Amino acid sequence: MTSTGHPPTVTPPPDPGYGRTPPSAHMAVPLTIGAEEEFLLVDPVSRALRADAQRVVSDASRELGDRAGPEITRYQVETRTEPHTSLTEFADQVRSTRQALAHAAARQGLRIISTGTPVLAPPSPPQLTDGPRYARSAAMFRALDDEQIACACHIHVGVPDLATALRISNHLRPWIPLLIALSANSPYWAGRDTGYASWRTTLWGRWPVAGPPPFFASVSHFEDLVDGFLATDSIVDRGGLYWDIRPSHHMPTLEVRAADATATAEDTVLLAGIVKAMTAAALVAIDAGEPALRPPPELLRAACWHAARNGLAGDGIDLATGRLMPATTQLDGLLDRLQPALRQHGDAALVNGLWTAIRAHGSRAEGQRAAHSRRSCLTDVVDHLIATTLPNSVERAGRGPASTEHRGL
Repeated sequence: MTSTGHPPTVTPPPDPGYGRTPPSAHMAVPLTIGAEEEFLLVDPVSRALRADAQRVVSDASRELGDRAGPEITRYQVETRTEPHTSLTEFADQVRSTRQALAHAAARQGLRIISTGTPVLAPPSPPQLTDGPRYARSAAMFRALDDEQIACACHIHVGVPDLATALRISNHLRPWIPLLIALSANSPYWAGRDTGYASWRTTLWGRWPVAGPPPFFASVSHFEDLVDGFLATDSIVDRGGLYWDIRPSHHMPTLEVRAADATATAEDTVLLAGIVKAMTAAALVAIDAGEPALRPPPELLRAACWHAARNGLAGDGIDLATGRLMPATTQLDGLLDRLQPALRQHGDAALVNGLWTAIRAHGSRAEGQRAAHSRRSCLTDVVDHLIATTLPNSVERAGRGPASTEHRGL
């Protein structure tokens, strides 16, 4: 992650509020990773959304404890992994957690799907989860909350302090478009093909504090921004910072939030492995005193839009040149520069193998469209998502071929 070939960087003046974690501290402690995954609940016969999150969470909690919980709407359920230093052990827990949730949903007569947005039209307005925070959000953001039946995959990386988290965020900012392209898995919204690979990214971009984070000059810069957002009712609380990368408000982690809900457990592992390697490379650069790349915010925003529209299936903006380049070529280049970090942490074989597989079969957004193209039937897309969320985990009883009344949905 060097600056070779990139636009000139802008280095902020030294700020005593930034602090500095000694390099030895960065190198001595293995990086921990964890994930939050969000799922939609659907009826296996009608394939429509079902507002039964409370029952599913209650059932799943018997096995997962507090690692299963509700989200903003009653159509969504969230799961969380524990922190892991081993990517292989992380992968095992992602799979077992999905399986536990899928079985809990099945016991309630439901299925889970992992996609960024609902395929079939949801009720409007959606049924929100009870609680004062969600009620305040609805009052503050109004119709924006009507579109928040959207699911993401959030990767957490352990950090020693806020100053380090902000420095890492600065180094990771230029790669947000590639994370969007890699994970794009939400082409459908409310019964129609949006023409985007990640419509969820576009929905989130409407919020007042969302998208790529600022380039932070210091801890005080970050705190002043947050205080200003709170003072002006631009966010509900510190958890309402919806940037694609943010310091967690309740855990000692940096949270990377750019990804759609990933279609498969393996996609989550790939995403986590890349984020972990990006963080490791950023720490090396920080310890070496290398400035973070700083593309113009306008160009970064445009690159995120291209990534959301095209995913892996087309071009994206190469922030080194400001020109279009195939997204897969850009990701090949990113993986090449991350190889030292991947090898250092023992993740190279797993991450490279997963990237080779997804590069060969294409983006998950195109997989959804391929499922639709066979019969022009949106319920087939839901069936495809049930199958890919956790293959062979739950007998797909009661679904079978879509009836003629669903054809064309």
